[in-house]
Amino acid sequence: MRVLPVVMTVALAVASVTATAADNPVVVQLNQRLATLQADPALAEMAAYEKLQAQHAIAAFDKARRSQRETAQYIAERRVEIAEIAARTQAARRDADRLDRTRSELLVEASRREAERARRETERLRVQAQIQAEETERLRLAAEAEALARQEAETTLDTVAGQQANRLSAARQRELKLAREEAELVSGAKLPASKFEARGEVFALGTDAFAGTSAKLSGGGTSSASALAAYLQANPKARARIEGYGDQQTPGQRRADALRDALTAAGVQKSRLQSTAKGTATKARALEVVITH
Repeated sequence: MRVLPVVMTVALAVASVTATAADNPVVVQLNQRLATLQADPALAEMAAYEKLQAQHAIAAFDKARRSQRETAQYIAERRVEIAEIAARTQAARRDADRLDRTRSELLVEASRREAERARRETERLRVQAQIQAEETERLRLAAEAEALARQEAETTLDTVAGQQANRLSAARQRELKLAREEAELVSGAKLPASKFEARGEVFALGTDAFAGTSAKLSGGGTSSASALAAYLQANPKARARIEGYGDQQTPGQRRADALRDALTAAGVQKSRLQSTAKGTATKARALEVVITH
């Protein structure tokens, strides 16, 4: 025997009791409220269980003895009211969830478009810098016959080259900033603080990134790994060197390998990652991730 869905059961029950309760105006009114709720396309599939409870309460009220009718009527009215509120609440929650998903999709798309604009600007400045370098060489060769003219040309061109280098650096910083924002938006986690050194962009993770004295990532460490993976995916040419710092309980290599495995599981190609052991860990430094762009 096939069981009808709860929504269809409620609809059939409303129609059935309405047809048999014409002599009780309160029952008719309560059933009409349920029927109106069921007829609304936006609410028909919501709060099926509460509707069914309301219908049972109405049926119990219709069959109640005179001494119990007041209590039965109160329960039936409250059940109908609960069904109405539950249906509208569930519909509102559904609509809110849909709006949240749309907003997140729009934010991600806007971030990606902004990153693409920054990449195009970086390429334009690179070509411009290459053209400027070629012009510098031409002017230098043309000025060789006269020392003073050559010196003046070189001074001028050095200034222009410095300005261009500053612009390239600023454009690259903007691109990396947008990549950080995109990574944090996509992963839903914050990237660890970083600093730029000669060896690359360095992210430091403390001992709180691991569970106790083990090499297993903690909840915070897992969030940081998710954000770092998204950051590497936003910079497809970047490579990461993971340097683990250890103590008596946990070797640094195991910590480095744990983060490397988490990044690989998050979709980063293993060929872009290198893990190695370094010195002794401190509370603020159990791992360093050196990213070269």
